[in-house]
Amino acid sequence: MKTIIEPFRIKSVEPIRMTTREEREDLIKAANYNLFDLRSEDVIIDFLTDSGTSAMSASQWAGVMQGDESYAGSPSYHRFEAAVKDLMPFEHVIPTHQGRAAERILMEVVASPGDVIPSNTHFDTTRANVESTGAEAVDLVIEAGRDPQRIHPFKGNIDTEKLETLLSERGDDVPLVMLTVTNNSGGGQPVSMSNIKAAKACCEAHNTPLYLDACRFAENAYFIKKREDGYADVPIPDIVREMFSYADGMTMSAKKDALVNIGGWLAMNDDTWAMHARNQLILTEGFPTYGGLAGRDLEAIALGLKEIVDEDYLEYRIASTRYLGTALTEMGVPIVRPVGGHAVYVDARALLPHIPPLEYPGQSLAVALYLTGGIRGCEIGSVMFGRQSDGGETPAAMELVRLAIPRRVYTQSHVDYVIEVFEDVYERRDELRGYTITEEPPQLRHFTCHFEPLG
Repeated sequence: MKTIIEPFRIKSVEPIRMTTREEREDLIKAANYNLFDLRSEDVIIDFLTDSGTSAMSASQWAGVMQGDESYAGSPSYHRFEAAVKDLMPFEHVIPTHQGRAAERILMEVVASPGDVIPSNTHFDTTRANVESTGAEAVDLVIEAGRDPQRIHPFKGNIDTEKLETLLSERGDDVPLVMLTVTNNSGGGQPVSMSNIKAAKACCEAHNTPLYLDACRFAENAYFIKKREDGYADVPIPDIVREMFSYADGMTMSAKKDALVNIGGWLAMNDDTWAMHARNQLILTEGFPTYGGLAGRDLEAIALGLKEIVDEDYLEYRIASTRYLGTALTEMGVPIVRPVGGHAVYVDARALLPHIPPLEYPGQSLAVALYLTGGIRGCEIGSVMFGRQSDGGETPAAMELVRLAIPRRVYTQSHVDYVIEVFEDVYERRDELRGYTITEEPPQLRHFTCHFEPLG
């Protein structure tokens, strides 16, 4: 059928406050034109992130009531550990309060000044946690992944030739290789199984561990099933298990593909690294069987890992994202193609060519979407990834606006509203102007910096 039908019924709802254009003008100015600083109740459609914004199922809410809050040895932890190992059979599973905590602990254990951590594309918190140790974060995505309009089934792939060159030249400085699935900063694009295998072979040849940043592992597995030869008849859970069979460890934000509002974990096979990681966990997160989470959170993750690999759910999830991307493309709005899994990425550089990269076209588009229709998206461009050096700044490789769709939250009518808002903004695109940053922190500036409109 042509109609996208949600494979669930809605059992509980929460109201949306319908703001006016005049109200939003005052609200965004009070937020210093930074959409992160808006109150969520002042947003009509919140596409800022898909992280921690999913709607949990009735089974998960029932599981919350079974959470055991024992400080050590809770049965909720053991159910969580079993659910993780069923899909990702690593020896050590270390819970954390969210994915960036897993990244921080891992990098404190393995990285030091002068090291290099290659990836297809590091996301913002991963890069920041690498750089906080004095190490260098290097992106090695394939060339197709740098071209928003180029069609390629697996634009998230790492360039294994460049990886081989780096490991050959500086292998002693590379404690591990990170592979992000799906590639968030590159447009939510998937990584093929053959690329994961090739990256593993390259790492093995240089005795270097391969880790997956696996926040959206289920969506990646779905793309493998649909796009890669030999996987059409393989069940999603089996594809997931094969993906992780080539890795030596992983970091995970459960706030994405575990369908929960908080949580994450670090998993690995190396006994020594695991010992040091648990020591760091105890110092900063909590005892190893709760890691900064309540027992009820661990229960919800265990159930979410079973629900996320359901093929009917994944079919709906990817189809609903594609629905928005297709409508925008037909309208003439340039997006990263093909449409990724968790989000539609609008190419603000192509949409607003009159705004220079260092006047932040992505921020301009994001603010315009909020003013026009109360939609909150996220700039992924020179605000987030612009490099500062010698008092200057280098533009990011792409100027994007991410419309990240929360899981099981919005219906097709909500998406149709977003499309109508885009029609209005698209007609007025030549009127949009750039922004300047008036205040910023030294790291992860996009979260808290202040803007002023130019002109």
